[in-house]
Amino acid sequence: MDVRRLLIVSLCLAFLAAPITRAQNAASSHLIVCFGDSITAGYRLPAGQAYSDNLQRELNTLGYHYNVLNRGTSGATTKDAVVDLPSILRLHPAIVIVEFGGNDGLRGLPLSATQQNLDKVVGALVAAHIKVLVAGITLPPNYGPDYIRQFNALFPALARKYRTALVPMIYKDLVHVPGTIQDDGIHPTAKGSRIIAKTLLPALKPLLRK
Repeated sequence: MDVRRLLIVSLCLAFLAAPITRAQNAASSHLIVCFGDSITAGYRLPAGQAYSDNLQRELNTLGYHYNVLNRGTSGATTKDAVVDLPSILRLHPAIVIVEFGGNDGLRGLPLSATQQNLDKVVGALVAAHIKVLVAGITLPPNYGPDYIRQFNALFPALARKYRTALVPMIYKDLVHVPGTIQDDGIHPTAKGSRIIAKTLLPALKPLLRK
């Protein structure tokens, strides 16, 4: 009798949990995580003005039913990305936009370490069947042409290796537009973040479902 009751209770719990599980799966299947440093975080921008917020508005306008989550951390390096990676994997997102490397470059860190860290991040996401958009960045000219050339090459090489979507330089559409970079010469303004969202959108669209 006790065994029979236990079986009935277990079946009831499983039945009640099923809608929750389906809802969780549906939510994660429509989640886009913007995983990056201060450019992603929206450094010194008013709330709702990071490129992730603008991307959400663009997707809403186009009729895509995705939730865009900002997981940017100011000052983060690719080493920090590796440390934070488990928390991203636990979200089971459909898509992750990976935007790291700028702080490595600005600190003159060895490119081999940056490459290895980015490889760990993107490799783990792809292995988890998560679609990835690699968002690259470049460095100021005073870092020297050789270092900059090798740095810029990291992002296309990573995208080729894992066959991911790629935007080699997320600033490509704003570099000559007035009012798009803050006074520090590094971070985008609200206007710049709107342009970044539009720059990412063509590479993101093939990964989306309506």
